[in-house]
Amino acid sequence: MKMDTATNSTSITDAGAKAEPMKGCDILVKALEREGVDVVFAYPGGASMELHQALTRTNKIRTILPRFEQGGGFMAHGYSRATGRPGVCMATSGPGATNLVTCIADAFMDSIPLIAITGQVYQEFIGKSAFQETDFFGMTLPIVKHSFLVLNKEELPMIVKKAFIIAQSGRPGPVVIDIPKDVQIAQYEPDWPDEVEIPGLPEIPLAKDHELSAVLELLEKSKQPVLYTGGGILSSHAEEEVKEFAETTGIPAASTLMGLGTVDPDHPQGLYWFGMHGSVAGNWAVCDSDLLICAGARFDDRITGLVKKFAPNATIVHIDIDRSEHGKNKKAHYPVHSDVKYALKRMTELAKKDSFKKPDLTEWIGQIKDWKEEYPFHYEKGKHLTQQEAIDVLYQETQGDAIITTGVGQHQMWAAQFYKFKKPRTYISSLGLGTMGFGYPAAIGAKVAFPEKQVIDIDGDGSFLMNVQELATAKIEKIGAKILLLNNQHLGMVVQWEDKFYEGVRGHTILCDPENMGSPDNEEAIYPNFIEIARGFGVPARRVIKREDLREGIQEMLNTEGPFLLEVVVPHTDHVMPMIPQGKSAKEILVK
Repeated sequence: MKMDTATNSTSITDAGAKAEPMKGCDILVKALEREGVDVVFAYPGGASMELHQALTRTNKIRTILPRFEQGGGFMAHGYSRATGRPGVCMATSGPGATNLVTCIADAFMDSIPLIAITGQVYQEFIGKSAFQETDFFGMTLPIVKHSFLVLNKEELPMIVKKAFIIAQSGRPGPVVIDIPKDVQIAQYEPDWPDEVEIPGLPEIPLAKDHELSAVLELLEKSKQPVLYTGGGILSSHAEEEVKEFAETTGIPAASTLMGLGTVDPDHPQGLYWFGMHGSVAGNWAVCDSDLLICAGARFDDRITGLVKKFAPNATIVHIDIDRSEHGKNKKAHYPVHSDVKYALKRMTELAKKDSFKKPDLTEWIGQIKDWKEEYPFHYEKGKHLTQQEAIDVLYQETQGDAIITTGVGQHQMWAAQFYKFKKPRTYISSLGLGTMGFGYPAAIGAKVAFPEKQVIDIDGDGSFLMNVQELATAKIEKIGAKILLLNNQHLGMVVQWEDKFYEGVRGHTILCDPENMGSPDNEEAIYPNFIEIARGFGVPARRVIKREDLREGIQEMLNTEGPFLLEVVVPHTDHVMPMIPQGKSAKEILVK
């Protein structure tokens, strides 16, 4: 890739001459091959059949058939999160396309490069309420970096190349390519362009030395600084730069859940993750900081709590590639518009010069150490197994060497607390949109990307049931993604809020028969029977209720070839702690 500074656009050199006439659908597949795509998660239909026929004619791209378009979209999301490369999903027009909307919105919120390809009705029927027609171009505009409706068949190769550039450039995100059926079947000689111009696509911003030197001057004078990192660190592959900057300057570092794996929780300067259910030490350190350097994060409400009480005495530096994030949620005193990888690397280089005077943070690090020791993530072992204990034993048995996906709910937070993530791209979860049903499809996508790695979906019964049909995909496609299903027969996180703020009134959050509720003491009443469901898909499964069976059950899950469901029956009465109530500050955090 080369940047054309004169035209403020991007050019891609891709040598190639005119070829023999091809159908548009084959041109699409060839264009995907040229972008290095090796897998597509695609569900066929009337307006996309030609695309699927073309996929049968390639030996470079594996096509995986999900059992629901949303499942395919989340598989592509999981693939992208695990690899850092764009995931590709495909659906037909109308309901097939609209079933991808949640996946596209999810990728947009978490800044994940995703290419969503959809079939569309013949151009002559667009706007006439034809069978299975929707204005997918229009309806996705608020949740994409760009939407393409291919009206000129000759533009298809150029559009595909543009889509991949846009999805990966700057702040990553999803791109839609909507292809009418007449474009798919039209035969013509494709012109593979040597250069693709994208007017208005910004250059990668690089901070000036004087901007970064000003940040270092602030750091020299600070007594209680904190480095706050987010998903932008992973997007820019800046994990090593974060580590080196922190070690060079001595600054303690905390991450968001999107940045999990970039901060070693066992390092003396490590604050692990903070936010609504994050570490007490992380939340208090950020709150009491006098200098907060935010790199690649967006000050969302699950991090800040009550904004006016978030780091109230700190000078805030905000380094971000997306200028629109500066001041959007929290005023930044020093906004730095830059790629974070470059900014951190260059600040480290400047800090290694004799002119930089490393601050003495002995007292501050000591205070943080005390907080970490006094308020660790912990759980009590009672009569029954808990979600926390199951996750803890999974961590022990995998020795932390696995890719973990999650659904959305209590298990999502406990996974981040008790499975220590020390490597980037190993915690994959729906965080901005918070989409239930995300976990298992994402695990399938991650396992396709890394078949040699253990990939486990830590899920809840409510979340898992939303895309349970993807067990069929895993079985038929021989994808060995595992499920640790923590079954409390309730919508646990909502129940927690009901207990804390609604006097325990259950507003339709019980997933079984409330008059015959299953529990570790009443196994017969557990509903639905996930063991039978899994076996109905041909997936081996096991239920664990007793503590003495847990470790053996996890070992069986990990050692079984192919997919496996391990159901652990747990109480619904546990609450995720710590917790910052909505609208409160870090100093009002609940620890029990």
